[in-house]
Amino acid sequence: MKDVNELVDGFRRFQQRYFSEDRGLYERLTRQGQSPKVMIVACCDSRVDPAIITDSDPGDLFVVRNVANLVPPCEVGGGYHGTSAALEFAVSTLHVSQLIVMGHTRCGGIRALLGEIPERSVPSGFIAPWMSIVAEARHEVQAAFPETAGEARERACEQAAIRISLRNLKGFPFVREAVIAGRLTLHGWYFDLERGELLCHSAATDAFEVAVARL
Repeated sequence: MKDVNELVDGFRRFQQRYFSEDRGLYERLTRQGQSPKVMIVACCDSRVDPAIITDSDPGDLFVVRNVANLVPPCEVGGGYHGTSAALEFAVSTLHVSQLIVMGHTRCGGIRALLGEIPERSVPSGFIAPWMSIVAEARHEVQAAFPETAGEARERACEQAAIRISLRNLKGFPFVREAVIAGRLTLHGWYFDLERGELLCHSAATDAFEVAVARL
C-alpha cells in the first residue's frame, strides 16, 4: 500500500514523462482546453480506475466517480448534484459523443445495498440514502434469487444497477435530446475483477455480453 511519499515520487515520474519527455501533450491541453469524446461514470473503488483500465492518456476521458457508479434520477431540488452537474457539463458543453456507465464485481456499494456490510461499519447515514437510487435492483434480484446469497446475487444486482443508471440517464433532457439527435451513444460496461473481463450491455437482449474475454 502506497504512502504519501510514494505518491509524491509518482508525481515526479508523471512530471518527467509529461512535462519533460512528452511536453507537447499538456501544452496542447493547456492551450486548446479539454475536448474528450468519452465520459465515464465509474465507481470510487480503488481497483477500477477508468484511465488505467482503458489505457487512456490525460485529456482522453471525462470521468465522474461516485459510490457504485450510480446515475441519480434527474431532479433539481433536495441537495447537491455533483454527478448531474458533471453530466450536464460533459454533454452540453464538452459535447462528448460516448457516455459509459462502468460497474464492476465486488462492489462495496452494492454489498451495502444488499445488507452484506454491517450498518455499524458505515454509521454516518450517507451511503444508504445514496444507494436507495437503485433500490429497485435489490428488489429485482431478491425476487429472482430468493434462496441465493453471495456472488451470484451481487453480480446480478451490480448489473441491474447499471441498467437503472442507463435508464436514469435518459431522464435528463439534454441527454435524451443528444441521443435522439444521434450525437450521443450510451453504454453499460461491467468489469470483472476476478476474470479480467469486460462485459458490455446489449440493448437488444438487455443482457451483459463478453466484449473482451479473459486471457
